[in-house]
Amino acid sequence: MILVSFGTRPEWIKIKPLIKKLDGNVEYKLLFTGQHEDLLSNLKNKENITRLKIRQGKNRLDSIVESVMNNESIFKGATSALVQGDTTSAFSIALAAFHRGLKIIHLEAGLRTYDNKQPFPEEFNRQSISRMADIHLCPTETSRNFLIKEKTQGRIEVVGNTVLDNLVDLKPVHTNKVIVTMHRRENHNNLDQWFGEINKIAKNNKDLEFIIPLHPNPNVQKHKRLLPNLKVVRPMEYSDFINLLAKSKFVITDSGGLQEETSFLSKKCIVCRQKTERLEGLGTFAYLCTSPSELEGIFDKVNKDHNPIGSCPYGDGKASEKIYRILKDEI
Repeated sequence: MILVSFGTRPEWIKIKPLIKKLDGNVEYKLLFTGQHEDLLSNLKNKENITRLKIRQGKNRLDSIVESVMNNESIFKGATSALVQGDTTSAFSIALAAFHRGLKIIHLEAGLRTYDNKQPFPEEFNRQSISRMADIHLCPTETSRNFLIKEKTQGRIEVVGNTVLDNLVDLKPVHTNKVIVTMHRRENHNNLDQWFGEINKIAKNNKDLEFIIPLHPNPNVQKHKRLLPNLKVVRPMEYSDFINLLAKSKFVITDSGGLQEETSFLSKKCIVCRQKTERLEGLGTFAYLCTSPSELEGIFDKVNKDHNPIGSCPYGDGKASEKIYRILKDEI
């Protein structure tokens, strides 16, 4: 039986298409690690989901690791563990599974910046998982090549990114809507500068409608007043958000997954980060903006030429089917 763990909204979005393939075909159980509590209210068959109780401590990351270690109940009956991405809970589950001799499956393997501080702690987490995993499910050839260069052990497969499986039925169009998302920990120290610059751009481009679903993190919410020229909305259900995304002109974001989704929907995005682990789309679908002072110039460039050339480098929307065949063969 496969233990499939998730705890954040992005993790659930990326494992959901795979769960549909596994249902009735491969035995599994779900472990909810609890970062985004509201997820459970929208999930069916809650009785089949094991919940991790995170012990509270001064350091949240320490608390997650501590809560997974020496916790036999969450691994009961499992012969393998599937973790997605690069959260501390994914790292902790992989480490505990490694200690128990379970087979480890890493979904979205091989993404790299090779800078443990960018992003923190995700870069350390995903590199560490790669040293333990038995099956590496890579979204691209680039991520596969990183693992080969690192002399990573285990089976390495390029399958695309499962997030795109959610988008295959959408028909993208270009409108005057510019979608903004900002929430990453690395931007919290100068989020007021980012928001100030975005608000100024919105003020100077009245022909465009700027929409920001404001992240619930208090470090983001406290800067809401800096966005009078944007349409500030509550966090959206994923189905509503991707429908809005499909109707956008382009996107300003510090998200990782949005770089994949926008490219699949033939949109460009401005990535407000020091570094990105999604290198494949740079220069065609994505444009790295490392400081607020650079944003206006990059914005003008993307606004004038918002139609990307080429196909999505992150997959074809059929990743879950490929992964299902691999797991059926291996497990």
